[in-house]
Amino acid sequence: MAVTDEAIEKIKGMIVSGALRPGERLPKESELAAELGLSRNSLREAVRALSLIRILDVRQGDGTYVTSLDPQLLLEALSFVVDFHRDDTVLEFLAVRRILEPAATAMAALRISEQQLDALSAQLDKLGDEPSVEELVASDLEFHRGIVQSSGNSVLCSLLDGLSGPTTRARIWRGLTQEDAVSRTLHEHRAILTALRDRDAEAARSWATVHIASVEQWLRASL
Repeated sequence: MAVTDEAIEKIKGMIVSGALRPGERLPKESELAAELGLSRNSLREAVRALSLIRILDVRQGDGTYVTSLDPQLLLEALSFVVDFHRDDTVLEFLAVRRILEPAATAMAALRISEQQLDALSAQLDKLGDEPSVEELVASDLEFHRGIVQSSGNSVLCSLLDGLSGPTTRARIWRGLTQEDAVSRTLHEHRAILTALRDRDAEAARSWATVHIASVEQWLRASL
């Protein structure tokens, strides 16, 4: 194992074991290096690597802290990596979304508040019947994010947020090239909202599946 990898594993071990807790400040560099049996250079490299993936927070002049370890924070790295996808892997990202988002939508049907439902409805009303493709895609992201947040599962929400990059581009391509893409998307959004208002988890799951699968089907035929 490389020296830096060893240092990363040792710091990770301290966090996982509870020796270092979320929000807690790490000991001074010299003390921590001696405690872990590491050189100060390898410790610095490990801290740099762990700060890039939001495990540690280096505060200039104040020291290094364990972050909140909130799922949304930790999964930021996912959206960064996802942006490097190749066009031929977009279908795979859509397939993952087709697995996760309908489940989140079904969960939301049992949890979403009337206030949240009204906000989603107002959002669709504001969009109107003939939005531009860019307006539709931006609304689509906001609409589904609102629903997934209502599922009550922050990890699921963060995962789906991280997958939004390539699937957003796929929705734009579809909107620009498929004649009825805008009207179909608006219809599917209304159907999902109706199922949520009815507290019908299975209908919500089904309409969310149809919604994502239609993009996936179009893209498969287009590639």
